[in-house]
Amino acid sequence: MDPCVKTVLEVGEKLVKKSPANHQRGIETVGGMLYLTTARLIFESHALNIQAGVTTISISEINRLRKDWTKFLNVIPIFPNTLAVTSSSGHEDKFILFRRTPWINEINKLKEGQN
Repeated sequence: MDPCVKTVLEVGEKLVKKSPANHQRGIETVGGMLYLTTARLIFESHALNIQAGVTTISISEINRLRKDWTKFLNVIPIFPNTLAVTSSSGHEDKFILFRRTPWINEINKLKEGQN
């Protein structure tokens, strides 16, 4: 297990990828780390954020991945570096990170391995 990951990994769950990222939560952009494991996408916020905490999305629950733009005030597109993750419930999480295409590729590989 990576010593940086605070979330307890399940038996057999392995870390695949990690990167600094921001999680768009309403109007706040929450800084932290994004981790991809063999079973989940995990975002752990830095303690200094107002909306601190952990967001986990099971790989099997991911319904759609798409590239999006970081938006100023959630309206004005400023930079194409957002990964939008939609779960099977319809909830969408947006993660701002660089090199989002390799993330999409890795998540899709894991999803294909579950079928």
